[in-house]
Amino acid sequence: MEPALIGTRLASAAIGPLLKKLLVSDAPGAGLTGTAPKVRLSGLVSFRGEKRTLTEKDVRRLATTLVERSGSGPGETPFPADETGAVTDTLAATLLALGDLDMDDVQAVRMGHQDLARRLRAAAPAPDGLSTDSVLYLESMTEWACLHILEFFTQRPTFVARGLVEQTRGQAELIAKMDEVIRRTPRIDGRDAEFERRYLAHLAKKHGRLTIYGIDLHETPDRWPLDMAYLSLEATGREDALPFDEEAAHVAWQRDPATLRADLALTRHDRILLRGLAGSGKTTLVQWLTVSAAAEGQPEGMAYLRGRIPFVLPLRTLTRHGERLPSPDLFLATAGCPLTPPDGWADRVLAAGRGLVLVDGIDEIPEGERARARDWLRGLLDTYDGNRWLVTSRPTAVRDDWLAGDGFTELTLSPMTRTEVTTFVHRWHRAAGPDAAPFEQPLLDALRTTEHVAQLATNPLMCGLICALHRDRRGYLPRGRKALYEAALSLLLARRDRERDMGAPYGITLDEAPQIQLIQRLAYWLTRNGRTQMDRDHAKAIVTEALPAVQEAAAHPPETVFTHLLHRSGLLREPAADTVEFVHRTFQDYLAAKALVDSWDIGVLVEHATDDQWEDVIRMAVGHARPRECAEILRELLTAAAGSQDRRARLRLVTLAATALDHATEVAPEVRDEVLARAAEVIPPRTPHEARELAAVGRLVLDLLPGPEGLGEAEAQMAVTTATHVASDAAIPYLARFAGHPALLVRSQLVWGWSRFDPDQYAEEVIAGLAPDGLAYTVATDEQAAALVRLGLRPGYLDIREGIGEHGLALLRPLLPGVERLRVIGVVTGRRVLGALSALRLPRMIALELEVGLADPPFRLIADVFPHLHSLVLHAGPGARWDVAPLAPLHELGRLYVPARAEVTGTEHLPPQVRVATS
Repeated sequence: MEPALIGTRLASAAIGPLLKKLLVSDAPGAGLTGTAPKVRLSGLVSFRGEKRTLTEKDVRRLATTLVERSGSGPGETPFPADETGAVTDTLAATLLALGDLDMDDVQAVRMGHQDLARRLRAAAPAPDGLSTDSVLYLESMTEWACLHILEFFTQRPTFVARGLVEQTRGQAELIAKMDEVIRRTPRIDGRDAEFERRYLAHLAKKHGRLTIYGIDLHETPDRWPLDMAYLSLEATGREDALPFDEEAAHVAWQRDPATLRADLALTRHDRILLRGLAGSGKTTLVQWLTVSAAAEGQPEGMAYLRGRIPFVLPLRTLTRHGERLPSPDLFLATAGCPLTPPDGWADRVLAAGRGLVLVDGIDEIPEGERARARDWLRGLLDTYDGNRWLVTSRPTAVRDDWLAGDGFTELTLSPMTRTEVTTFVHRWHRAAGPDAAPFEQPLLDALRTTEHVAQLATNPLMCGLICALHRDRRGYLPRGRKALYEAALSLLLARRDRERDMGAPYGITLDEAPQIQLIQRLAYWLTRNGRTQMDRDHAKAIVTEALPAVQEAAAHPPETVFTHLLHRSGLLREPAADTVEFVHRTFQDYLAAKALVDSWDIGVLVEHATDDQWEDVIRMAVGHARPRECAEILRELLTAAAGSQDRRARLRLVTLAATALDHATEVAPEVRDEVLARAAEVIPPRTPHEARELAAVGRLVLDLLPGPEGLGEAEAQMAVTTATHVASDAAIPYLARFAGHPALLVRSQLVWGWSRFDPDQYAEEVIAGLAPDGLAYTVATDEQAAALVRLGLRPGYLDIREGIGEHGLALLRPLLPGVERLRVIGVVTGRRVLGALSALRLPRMIALELEVGLADPPFRLIADVFPHLHSLVLHAGPGARWDVAPLAPLHELGRLYVPARAEVTGTEHLPPQVRVATS
C-alpha cells in the first residue's frame, strides 16, 4: 500500500496527535552554544530517558490504533487478516527503533522520510514469516509515520536555530576544504592557458592522422584521420582483484589474467608498462591517447583524459645522439615540438598532477642504456605525483618486474581477435574507397579458411599489408611471412609510384633490387648499433659508400639517390630535419636480416641471440637463408643454448630456434628433429611468461605439449596456458583433453582462452565439458553468450566483460536467477547489466563485483536487485566519492570492498556485521 493511500485512510488531524506522543514535547536545548552535546533522537522520544511518558506497551497500543484505522476504509484490507497481530508487533518494534538511531533532528530531516524509514527498518528486527502484502504494508506505513515525525521535528522551537548552526558549520568546513584545494593547486596564469591551447592544438594535428599501409594507390591518400583508422585493442595482465571471500583467496579468478581495453587501462591504473610485439599498435595507442586528451570533445569512453596535458616522449628520438634524457623543461624541445612554453610550465603541469606522460619504446634504445632510462623515470616519479604514466616496450626487452617496484602495472597488448581482424578489414576497405569493396568479403573468407594467412593477421601492421596485397593482387595472397614481406617491398619500392603515375620527381628511377641493396645497409647499421634512428648525414654517407657496388644506382649523384630513397621508397621517413628512421621497425629487422645473410655474418647473429632486439632479425635470417645456411644458424643457436648456465637464456635460445622453423623455406629433417627434441626439454614451461614464449613457436608446440596424464596441477596449468596462446584453432583438440581436469586453475585458464578461438567450436569442444565447481564462466561477446544458452549451461559464477552487447545481455538474463556470484567489468557494461536486472530480485546472488564509476553509483538498485548479498566488491578510478548508505537494506552483507583512493561516507548506516576493506 502506497503512503499516499494510507494517508487517505488516516486523517492527519486524528492520527497526528497519536504519532506526536512518540516525541518529548519539552525537549532540552539543541546545543547551540557549541559546548553542550547534540540532542540525539534517543533524547527526543517519549519512551526512553528521564522524561518517559510512554511505555513500550503504550507504543504497541499506538501501533494497534494505526493498523486498525488504516485497514478500516473502503476496499480490500492491505494485508491478510490472520497476520494483524504480527503486523502490529512489527510496526511497534519499528517505531521503538526510533530511539536507537544515532542522529539528531536536523540530520533526520536532511535524510528525508524515505531514508529515515529505511534506517528504522534496518534497526528493527526483520519481519519473520509475513506475507509479501504485509511486508509492503509495513514499508508504506513506516514511510507515512516518518513523514509526520519529520514534520514534528521542523516545528520544534530549536529546530530552525539548530539548522542554521549546522548549515553555518558545514559552510565553514567546505570553505576550509576549498581553501586547501586552492592552496595545493598552482594557479595557471594567462600565459600558461594560452600556451596550452596552442600546444594541444599542435598535438591534435600532429598525431591525429595515421598511415594505413597499402591504401596509397590509385590517387588515395596514405594518411587517414586517426578516429577512422584507430582500432581499440585489448591488453592482458595479472590483476590483483579481491576474492569474494578471504577463505577463497587461492581460487583461480583472483590470479587469472584480466583483459581490458588498452585505451581505458589508465582509468584503472595510474602507471602502466605496456608490452607489445612489433606492429601490435603500441605507438598508435600513444597517438590515440594523445589526441583524446588534446581534443576539445573526447571520443566515447575517453572523457577520463579531460584536462590532462600529454607529453609524448619517444625514447628513440630523445637518445638518438646518446644525450642524457631530458628534464621536464626540455620535454618539448627534445621531442621535436616547435613551440616554446613559458618558463617553468612543464614543472607546473606535472607538480599539479595534470600530466599524461607517454614514454614510447624502451626497447628502441640500446640495452646498456635502459637502466639509465629507468633511473630517469624514477626521478620523475619521485618528484611528481598524481600524473598518469604509460611506458611501452617490446615483450622481452626488460624483465617482468622491471618497474613493479615503482607501482607500475604490467599489461601486454593481445593479438587481434577474429572480431578485431574483421573490424580492421572492414575499416581498411572503407578507407580505401569503393574500388576496394569487392575484395573485402573474399579476404574475410580467406582469413577464416586459410591458416597461414590467419596466422599472419595478428596485429594492425600485418593486417594492413595483407589487405593491401590482397587488393593489389586482385584477390590472391603470397604464402608465408617471407613471401608476404617480399610482396610488400615490391608494392612499396617498385609499383607504388608507377601505378600512381608519379614519373620521376627526383630525376631518377630505380628498380626494386638496387633500392633493397642500399636500404638494407641502413637497416644493418641501425641493428648492429642497437638503434632505430640515425643522423641524416650518417645515413647519406652509408648510401654513398655503398653506391659503387650497386651498378644501376652508381651513375646518379649520391645526394639524389639518397633523397629518392628517403622520400619515394615508402620504407624510410624523416621524423626530424636531421634524423632518418624506418617507417616501422619490422621493415628494419627484415632488411637487416637479409644484409646479414648476404654477408654471412653468422657470428654476429649468434652473438646477439639473447638480445631481444635481435629476435625477429634472427627468425627472418633463417627465412632468407639457403638450406645449408639455415641448418648452420639453427645448430649454432642450439649449441649456444647448451652452453648457457642460465635457464632463462637457455629457454630463449631454444624457443628462438623452434620459432625460426616456421620461417625456414627448407630445412633438413634431422635439423628439425633436433630443434624439436631440444624444445621438448623445456616443456612444460614453469611460468606464464615462459608459456607465452613457447606459444610463439606456433602450432608445432602442440605436438610437444604433454598431458593431461602424468602432469601435476602447476604443470597442467602452464601447458594449458601455452596452448591457449597458440594462435590456431588446431589447439582446440589439445585443450579439450583438459576439460575434465579437477584443478580450478586449469579450468579457469581454459575459460580465459575462449576469446582466442572460434567461439562456437571452442564452446562445443572445451567449454561444454568443463566441470562447473567453483568455476567463473567469462563471457565477453554475444557469440559466447549464445553458446552458453545453446549448450544449456547454467553457471553458478558468471563473469561478464565489456565486449558484451545488448543482445548478449538479453540472452544471459534468464540465466541470472541461478547465478550465485557475478562479476561485471566496465562501467557501461555494469549499467547495462543492472538495467537488464532492474525488474528482478535475485535471492541466490551472494557475491557481486562491479565497476560503478566515480559519481552517482547505483547503490539503491544494487540493494533492490541483490537483497541477499554476502560480499560486494566495487571498482572505480581515482577520485571516487561515494555515500554507501543506500546499501543499508543488505542485511546479510558481510564484506564490502571499496577502492583504496575512494572517499566513502555513510558506512555507519550499514548493518553492524559489515567489514569494509579497500581493494
